[in-house]
Amino acid sequence: MTTPITFDYDRAFSRNIGWVTRAEQQTLKRARIAIAGLGGVGGAHLLTLCRLGITNFTISDFDEFDVHNINRQAGAFMPNMGRSKLETMAQMAREINPELDIRLFPKGVQPENVDEFLLNIDVYVDGLDFFALPARRMVFAKCREKGIPVLTAAPLGMGTALLYFSPTGSSAEDYFKWDGHEVQEQYARFIAGLSPSMMNRNYLVAPEAVNFQEKRGPSTIMACDLCAGVMGASVMKLLLKRGSIRAAPWGMHFDAYHQRLKFTWRPFGNANPLQQLLLMFIRPLLRGGPKAAAKN
Repeated sequence: MTTPITFDYDRAFSRNIGWVTRAEQQTLKRARIAIAGLGGVGGAHLLTLCRLGITNFTISDFDEFDVHNINRQAGAFMPNMGRSKLETMAQMAREINPELDIRLFPKGVQPENVDEFLLNIDVYVDGLDFFALPARRMVFAKCREKGIPVLTAAPLGMGTALLYFSPTGSSAEDYFKWDGHEVQEQYARFIAGLSPSMMNRNYLVAPEAVNFQEKRGPSTIMACDLCAGVMGASVMKLLLKRGSIRAAPWGMHFDAYHQRLKFTWRPFGNANPLQQLLLMFIRPLLRGGPKAAAKN
């Protein structure tokens, strides 16, 4: 008879030791991470951070899996079609570590529950859909108010763009300059702020696939997986206080298609003259619909 294999935390994450110390692994174990949105990037973030050995999560999503999610979303298997993303991803996370403490928010993050969602959070990881700007602005502002670090990794083409908003540095509102602008202009400012380098723009071969009016755009599993790797390393560095991460107005963009890494520095965010020029390029593309690159 085969001896049953039981879960043991120290053994399960023993291969992390070397890149982290045993004491640091215990710090990771005790941390609590909030993730809003469990689609292409959010679901991958959750599973990556589970395998890093983090055991406490607060997660939210109100959507269900559909066939068009299969190309990139961690929980998108045919048996899961029509199932809650939240329940599915929580189950997958528990199958990695049955000792997890996961708080579920099935209605998403709303003004009435955002304080509870961010209770005792060490780092907030952004997994919200590109078009969920009102919710993103609300959560970013609450994190700022509560002194919670914010990380967002955008899947752009076949790469990832990372932004870190330190509780004491430039805020998301300072950087993106969303306030007082109509929705389309806010989208333009989000794109410009996420990727000042715009390295992904010249290999979009079917621009008609991007349609901001219909709130859809192309995405790849390569980008989502890269986002999760960069996010995992960044969360680890913040939790363990292992060196610095360049905070906004710094940004980092790695594009696997071009095999290039760029760091950008945009003092004053989208008010920077370089960003103003970029916005002049982006705005007509959004008005024209299918000609700009979108986050998943």
